[in-house]
Amino acid sequence: MTVHYRDLTLDWLGYATLRIETDEGFVAYLDPGRYGVLTGEWEPDTPGVAHPPGEDYAPHDADLVCVTHDHHYDSDGIERVATEDTLVVAYEAVDAATISRDVAPVEAFPRTERVGYGESVAVDGANVRAVTASNDPDGPHTRENGEPYHPEGFGCGFALSMAGEEVLWTGDSDVLPDHEAEDPTLLVPPIGGSFTMDRHGAATLAETLAPDLVLPIHYNTFAALEADSGAFAADAAGRGVPVVLDER
Repeated sequence: MTVHYRDLTLDWLGYATLRIETDEGFVAYLDPGRYGVLTGEWEPDTPGVAHPPGEDYAPHDADLVCVTHDHHYDSDGIERVATEDTLVVAYEAVDAATISRDVAPVEAFPRTERVGYGESVAVDGANVRAVTASNDPDGPHTRENGEPYHPEGFGCGFALSMAGEEVLWTGDSDVLPDHEAEDPTLLVPPIGGSFTMDRHGAATLAETLAPDLVLPIHYNTFAALEADSGAFAADAAGRGVPVVLDER
């Protein structure tokens, strides 16, 4: 299902990949690729789980690509959506040399910008700002040695201003105090838990930020991310926040 929200058209393409297009034709992608969602190879661990189907997807229509951290960096995914003119905005710590997968360096793309927390990049059609994203060291989303899956400084989220809307993709993060400073009209949280906030945390964040709409992503791609999206939608709606699900 394609989601139409005011002057934006939204497509969750699987995992953390979100395509956003304005009515004027500006196209942005968040974290494109990984786990076969853009190559047609994705299959659910649990039959019938709600998630966009994997497809061989290569439209080469991006004006902007945003990459939050190493786990979501997929140079092939970017190549599938990018053109020679696409601006790739990556968090400053994304490093192909530290990724065990076969990926090209970010700077291999013709136009790139690096951002740290709070830094912005303006393009013709959007403004993108990096926001804090991490797991609480004392929270549940840590490895056996106590290290967070996403320590502070490892990755970011993104706040995008497009077509008069404020879109907040939190990235792979727990609910953080820094989120309270954001004022999105569209909130895009993960709800899969295990490595990020779960549906309960995302519903609490939605209640705190009171956006006009919530579109959850980053769930049901594999077993560790399985979540009850219907229960999330009902929970958020009970707190006065509308939710749309793009699961096809």
